Amino acid sequence: MSLFRIGYYREIIVKKAWFSVGQILFTLVVVAIAAFVLWRLVDYYMFAPWTRDGHVRADVVQVAPDVGGLIVSVNVVDSQPVSAGQVLFVIDQARYELALRQAQATAQQRRATLDQARREDARNRTLGDLVAREVTEESQSRVQTAEAALADADVAIDTARLNLQRTTVVSPVDGYLNDRAPRTGEYVTAGRSVLSVVDLHSFRVDGYFEETKLHGIDIGQSVDIKVMGETKILRGHVQSIVAGIEDRDRVQGSNLLPNVNPAFSWVRLAQRIPVRIALDEVPADFRMIAGRTATVSVRDITPLAKSNTAGSNTPGGASGVVAASGASAAAPVSAASGVSPVSGIGAATASAPGATPGASQ
Repeated sequence: MSLFRIGYYREIIVKKAWFSVGQILFTLVVVAIAAFVLWRLVDYYMFAPWTRDGHVRADVVQVAPDVGGLIVSVNVVDSQPVSAGQVLFVIDQARYELALRQAQATAQQRRATLDQARREDARNRTLGDLVAREVTEESQSRVQTAEAALADADVAIDTARLNLQRTTVVSPVDGYLNDRAPRTGEYVTAGRSVLSVVDLHSFRVDGYFEETKLHGIDIGQSVDIKVMGETKILRGHVQSIVAGIEDRDRVQGSNLLPNVNPAFSWVRLAQRIPVRIALDEVPADFRMIAGRTATVSVRDITPLAKSNTAGSNTPGGASGVVAASGASAAAPVSAASGVSPVSGIGAATASAPGATPGASQ
């Protein structure tokens, strides 16, 4: 019995020892996994090239009439899609038609004066020595003066005709009107914007990356774009990175010397660097609206992007801080594909071979 008990206690001690070793190993594994997860989280949130501070952007063209007057006809409605050259509204043409007729009458009068001066000059030349030389020179001068006056009248006719043509205001680009079109009877002033058109072919995404994440961003790099409220992922590529941002701690003094803010914040936040993303692939039913919020996630650099970045002569290319230029790996593709029946906002679509699906949260 004593040997049995000794063996029994020895077995218990061995089991406890192995259990303690197992507990220690399990704790080490859990700690290692937690450290790895923590490191991945820190690396993702602090250094990975992605940002939630992204916005859909587009060029907005302000339309201002070249002449002033009352609006007599409006051919569009609020937020309507328009094409380049489409008539937006028409300004009262009566005054400009009268100006054209007046310019034409003035030109006719000066043409008659020129014909008379030419006849007198030709008669004086025919008489030869019977006419004093001074009179001949005066007749030639009158011809030249009449020719200049007629040329001035012709310019006035062209100007009046151009003003009459400019009473019809057309859209300069393909796009969408703002949410308030002009109304019939409104008086518009020359050079003052009446409405604006969002350029359909200029949609892009601007991502504002922290400066600590620029090391993973290069020109031509593939990008996934997740617009807030949408389930589909947009595809694009890095088109440009700005070469400079405003220094809010330094202003220019009245004597043109730098005026640096003496107050220094102990907690220095990373600057936001704008990175322009050209859209490569946009679904036809996507509501492309300028100003929408997006999450931009830069994917791994492709060999093509690496070669293009290495061959660039832009200073600072090694660090990823390069000037905005057209030296991108692929040109942005934007083509009208349709209009959403819900929002009236169409999308630019194109195909991007080799694009792989991915989501960024």
